[in-house]
Amino acid sequence: MVSRLLIISIQPIPPPPSSSSSSLTSLHPDMILSLAAAMSSGGIPQNTTSSSPFDPSPLDPWLDPYPDPYPDLPGVNASSSDVPGRTYTSDLDLRPLTSQQDVSPWDVALCVTGTLIACENALVIAVLFYTPTLRAPMFILIGSLAFADLLAGLGLILNFVFTYLVEGEVVTLVATGILIAAFSASILNILAITVDRYLSLYNALTYHTERTVLFTYLVVGVIWLVCLVLGVLPALGWNCLDDQSTCSVCRPVTKSNAVALAVFFLLVFALMMQLYLQICRIAFRHAQQIAVQHQFLAMSTTKGVQTLSVILGAFATCWLPFAMYSIVADSSYPIIYTYSTVLLAACNSVINPVIYAFRNPDIQKGLWLACCGCVPSNLSLRPRARTSSDV
Repeated sequence: MVSRLLIISIQPIPPPPSSSSSSLTSLHPDMILSLAAAMSSGGIPQNTTSSSPFDPSPLDPWLDPYPDPYPDLPGVNASSSDVPGRTYTSDLDLRPLTSQQDVSPWDVALCVTGTLIACENALVIAVLFYTPTLRAPMFILIGSLAFADLLAGLGLILNFVFTYLVEGEVVTLVATGILIAAFSASILNILAITVDRYLSLYNALTYHTERTVLFTYLVVGVIWLVCLVLGVLPALGWNCLDDQSTCSVCRPVTKSNAVALAVFFLLVFALMMQLYLQICRIAFRHAQQIAVQHQFLAMSTTKGVQTLSVILGAFATCWLPFAMYSIVADSSYPIIYTYSTVLLAACNSVINPVIYAFRNPDIQKGLWLACCGCVPSNLSLRPRARTSSDV
């Protein structure tokens, strides 16, 4: 009995009928072929409707339907998805510049301002050069100021050209040196004109004999020598091209140089204010001493005080913002503040010909003679003596 049970237990159990074989035989032959093709291609159906064997399938991750136009530059046109076979390092666009650099409106404004400055001061220099009667020390200083402002205008134009047309450290240093020398000369010539006006009132009787033309030329020479030294300092190594962390708001001028120039301007401005206050005191004292011409001198003195207010106000408005900003700011500050303060400082060279040249009756006569060959009846052909209103 036991042996019979063992024999029965070890008999193999017949396998159940295969349902897959019956199901496969029940399938249509076309469906079997499609399933076999899918299994052989890894389970991803191929695009059988493409007319070209090179057309990539939108379902195939191994083929890029949008090829990289710059395959030699890693990171260019990289997407956020990971594509096998490619390595993307960063999102930085390292493509070579194939189109023109965008022009900043601020640079255009500075270039236009420089052109206006150059035209105005070239006219002043032409009138002084072709008018033989304008050779007094005062006109020599006005001509030196006009030449400094002319150089500043040309420097602004060259800076625009060097920024967008010519590249290199050498041209950058050249443009920077021209601008530093020109604007420094402009400020020092304004100071020299202020000193000249003060001496003409303080020593009214001996002014024309003590202040000779030769002495004035020596003063102008010293001014330009100092300004040329200041202009070549960036080219001699006083720049921040090698260490960008030391740059001021005006690259490549270093922060220490910018602060020194700003302090120098503040000292000049303080001296100008002191001199003009002395001029006002002298003018009022002259008006009180001469009782016969009191009304005439009072009107003339009032006009002189108004002129002083315009001169100091324009000078302070144009240069003080840039000087103070150069002291407190550095290259990390927004560049729009630098552009706005520099443009305002450049406007001082626009109004200098109006304040110091075009208001002068003798230069006005030269302009009339040069433009139309005549002089209006309200302007005398003889040189006019200086009064307190000519400050």
